Order: sequence, then structure tokens, then C-alpha cells
Amino acid sequence: MAEPSLEQPPEGPLPSGRHRLSRAEVVASQRVRMLWAMAEAVQEKGYAATPVAEIIRRAGVSRETFYQQFRSKQDCFIQALDAATEVVTGRLELPADPDRAPRETLRELLHLYLHTLAEHPSLARLFLVEVYAAGPEAMARRRESQRQFADAIAEIFQVSSAEQRFGCEALVAATAQLVTAYLVADDLDGLRGLEEQLTGLATRILA
Repeated sequence: MAEPSLEQPPEGPLPSGRHRLSRAEVVASQRVRMLWAMAEAVQEKGYAATPVAEIIRRAGVSRETFYQQFRSKQDCFIQALDAATEVVTGRLELPADPDRAPRETLRELLHLYLHTLAEHPSLARLFLVEVYAAGPEAMARRRESQRQFADAIAEIFQVSSAEQRFGCEALVAATAQLVTAYLVADDLDGLRGLEEQLTGLATRILA
């Protein structure tokens, strides 16, 4: 059995009774179901209005199972946030190509980013919308992911000045704000359509 991830929603609870799964496989399956349950519940209800009871109901596990893996609802959210971030960043690896212009590299990176968010709106909403309600630890993770995105843009454009570095950070902040607005409006076509506009903005700021 492959290690479960948040790349795809789980198919459902494990079959009852005897099966050939190891204890580690059972725990991993339960974990990914609870993380997905958290993502889907907060997409529908918001973080503040999602109790632990809703997560375990959706995941098909017991309260004891939940607290064997997570200290609290916030802990479950933060681990779901980390897993969702891994899904997104794992899609953003581009092969090195010294002949590709910075604008085209960024455009391809934005294409992957925006289409991944549109493909996984519950995960996108987790770290772009509901993160604000989940406390300072969750927000610290959000800031770190934004810093890494700004680092990637700075590398693409070979940024050397403090002013250009600020431009990278401003571009990331603008991207996050625009993406969040389209997610809240459930406008995934509009979300995908930001690709060319953001590429043009980055070129004007950093070229």
C-alpha cells in the first residue's frame, strides 16, 4: 500500500474486520482521512465553526483515534496546512533551463501554482483563507511559505538589490490577495486567468 498523501481525496474508511494492512498503514490511512476531513470541513464551515466531532464524523474514525494523532483541532489544522503546502510546492519544481527567459519561467511557475490551487480548492482555502483564524503558529507557516515563494522569484530574476527584493515580496503578497479573492468567490476560472496578468506585473516590477 502506497503512503497516503493529500494529492487525492481518500476513497473511504478501511474495511472492517480482518485485513492485510499493517498497523503503520492503518494509522497512515486514518491520518490522511482526518487531514482531508479537516480541509473539507473548514472549506464548508470555516475553521472557527468546525468542531473535532465534525472532523471525526467525516473521517469515519473515533475520538480516541483523533487524539492519538493530534493534540487538538489546531494541531490537526496545522498538520493539514503543512500537508497542503507540500502538495502545492511539490508541483512547482521546474527543470533547469538556462535558455528560458525569466518571464517565461515565472509564467510557467504561476501556471503550475494557479492550476494546482484550482484543482484542490479545499486545500487552497486551508492555507490562503482559513489560516487567519487558526492562530499565530499557522500564520508563521503561511509567512514562511510566502518567503520561499519570494525567494524563488528573486532567483528567477537574479535579484540583487533591496528594492527588487521588496518587489518580489510585494508581488507574492498581491498574488495571495488576488488568489484569495477568487477562492472566496468560488471563481476558479478567474483564478486560473491571473497567470498572464501576474506575469506582466512581475516583469514590470523586476525586469
